[in-house]
Amino acid sequence: MPDAEDVRRIALSLPDTTEKIAWNMPTFRVAGKMFATLPEDETSLAVRCPKEERNELVLAEPDKFWIADHESQFAWVRARIDAIEDEAELRDILADSWRQAAPTRLLAAHPRLGVPAR
Repeated sequence: MPDAEDVRRIALSLPDTTEKIAWNMPTFRVAGKMFATLPEDETSLAVRCPKEERNELVLAEPDKFWIADHESQFAWVRARIDAIEDEAELRDILADSWRQAAPTRLLAAHPRLGVPAR
């Protein structure tokens, strides 16, 4: 089962990613744009997710995903780290969020990063 250190390690392995403390929590940024955070006591993570997709995630897996009240107007979703199946799922979640924040030049340089396997 993944933990906060796995989140940190995987997030920082993504191209041009840095960690910065903001709002008293670790945040992960690609080219300066935030794509993940480790809020509260680092038992969950927040990632970018289009609103229509996040609603489907929350309905499909409410024990894993939820929308924090203060983030309801934004395209972010929370995930309980201990509910994430394994490191591969965590990597998929982080890479998908990274793609949503990454600039065009990085997306062009890493076209398969975060694209679900078919």
